[in-house]
Amino acid sequence: MPDRMTERIETSDPRALPRALEVLHAGNLVGFPTDTVYGLGAAAYDDMAVGRLYETKGRGTEKAIPILLGDASDLSRVAQDPPEMALALATRFWPGALTLVVVRQPGLPESLSQDATIGVRVPDHPFARQLLRAAGPLAATSANRTGEASPLTAEDVLRGLGGRFELLLDGGTVPGGRPSTVIDCTGKTPRLLRPGPIGYDEIKATLGLG
Repeated sequence: MPDRMTERIETSDPRALPRALEVLHAGNLVGFPTDTVYGLGAAAYDDMAVGRLYETKGRGTEKAIPILLGDASDLSRVAQDPPEMALALATRFWPGALTLVVVRQPGLPESLSQDATIGVRVPDHPFARQLLRAAGPLAATSANRTGEASPLTAEDVLRGLGGRFELLLDGGTVPGGRPSTVIDCTGKTPRLLRPGPIGYDEIKATLGLG
């Protein structure tokens, strides 16, 4: 059961970013708006914080948690020797609705994924990118209990998770919409794992595959 109050700060408040960094650096969780839904994030390299992310959501550890970045140039911070395919797609489609599955850096917590890969994305949301640029890579998933509706407002987040995490950054209503396209970049050719807003034909054309 919740045992604390979740602090709430509007993203327009000058205290929002420094407070978020303080919370994340202490190994705690921050809710924030993205280009789709509200996310709940933890420092990607903090094993205990990632564990809290699973616990707070009630998420099974067999389900991987993706990583959000502030810029495409940060891909090598979480991907081991990112292939040219991934770099080309990141340059073309980030920020945006494309998640790339890559071989993860060995220093990332094993709890993020049960295999050697990780999903990575740069969200197309100005405040989220500001947060990610300042905090570094965040393990992030939708800010709701597993199985419940994805939150589009701060009120949605608080109804589902209020008191279970430390800080909520209120950026108003987010657009929702389709989940990102997911492309596996670990093989010789791109493999579509989940259809989404960016079509597979567009992926192939970007890579000169016809």
